[in-house]
Amino acid sequence: MKAICTDSDLVVFSHLRWDFVFQRPQHLMTRYALYRRVYFVEEPIFEKMESPYLDVRLTQDRLHVVVPHMPNHLSPREKDEVMRGLLDSLFEGENIQNYSFWYYTPMAINFSDHLQPAVTIYDCMDELSKFKGADPALIEKERLLLMRTDLVFTGGYSLYEAKKDRHMNVHPFPSAIDAAHFKTARETHDDPADQKHIKRPRLGFVGVIDERMDLELLQDMALLRPQWEFVLIGPVVKINPATLPREKNIHYLGMKNYQDLPRYLSNWDCALMPFAKNEATQFISPTKTPEYLAAGLPVVSTSIRDVVEPYGTNKLVEIADCAKDFVARVERVLATKKNAARIEKIDQFLKDISWDRTWRKMAEMETHVLENKNSFNRSYDNLN
Repeated sequence: MKAICTDSDLVVFSHLRWDFVFQRPQHLMTRYALYRRVYFVEEPIFEKMESPYLDVRLTQDRLHVVVPHMPNHLSPREKDEVMRGLLDSLFEGENIQNYSFWYYTPMAINFSDHLQPAVTIYDCMDELSKFKGADPALIEKERLLLMRTDLVFTGGYSLYEAKKDRHMNVHPFPSAIDAAHFKTARETHDDPADQKHIKRPRLGFVGVIDERMDLELLQDMALLRPQWEFVLIGPVVKINPATLPREKNIHYLGMKNYQDLPRYLSNWDCALMPFAKNEATQFISPTKTPEYLAAGLPVVSTSIRDVVEPYGTNKLVEIADCAKDFVARVERVLATKKNAARIEKIDQFLKDISWDRTWRKMAEMETHVLENKNSFNRSYDNLN
């Protein structure tokens, strides 16, 4: 087993809140924090106040969530200046001296470019510039970040194809799986209280409900099959809740704790990924794909590129793009969902894409970059 870096801190700049949906950043950083201090720096919360401050809380041993609180009357330039000062105070207060940077958002370069990390990593999990309400400056900030970055990870293969010519050290790491956690959904669980009243068959979705979901497709399916029940788990973000389809057989249960998800999934009959085909979904690699499969559920998805390949081509997920075809695919998998050969094939596929394995490879790459830098610096010093 290759060595990994354990004697430096990891400072993470994220556009996502730590207490939001438990996904890629949380999976990776909880593993990093087993070996080194991790500081997960969120975007600021703006309030009616005079003096900015940092809320630093320990969520597990060595994992710190850092939430900046700032006055809401600041100009964009003032916001960056304040953030720069808050970041400096974090480094001083926590005695952060030997560290690497890990960016999820290129916008953080505005207030962090004065510091000198040993290694800079950009984990490009999404093409943020294509999301609804994206800052127009994102594209330029990403260009600047790539100039300073030592190592680039992408959240899927389609995103890798889009980034591979923009940096010399780009590596695809599509969504992985905590298989042991979701395989518990194959066991019998009591129905959660807010789901037990819903009839069967149940078709479910877990994730953020935003512009990436094809709401028209969802509504059309609900109308085509009024005897089916559609269960959606997750927060509604960036879209008006009033625009959600409200058919009687569609149920919005809100966001749930990650630990509770297997209880919900174990009482479903089929999992859905009704993603829209738009700019926001062009490069996504949904984490829920392997999670549904590990739970033992049949899955039907729209033709998202990183779902079609490898899941569709390996016949692990059914693909459809219109309501009529979607319904037909669901009817087919409902008739064969207890297929033992299918479950065995899924388990064989999933065994190589664990979050533990993904994290380990990433950590080894960081260590390799650091060793090469140190070797170069030693050679340079000897020459002088």
